[in-house]
Amino acid sequence: MESGDTPLAELLVKFEEGGKLLKICEARLKDAEMKIELLKKQKNGDAELADFPVADRE
Repeated sequence: MESGDTPLAELLVKFEEGGKLLKICEARLKDAEMKIELLKKQKNGDAELADFPVADRE
């Protein structure tokens, strides 16, 4: 790409693919953050993870 030999159409395809991958990564990160927030301590000190619905993002 830096040499200028890559056709514009191919660059656009790669850019769109990167945008899709970014959205997937952001969604997975958000899901992980939500799971961490739902992690809570029980009375005996053990951790418990509560379930939450995850919408399809693809």
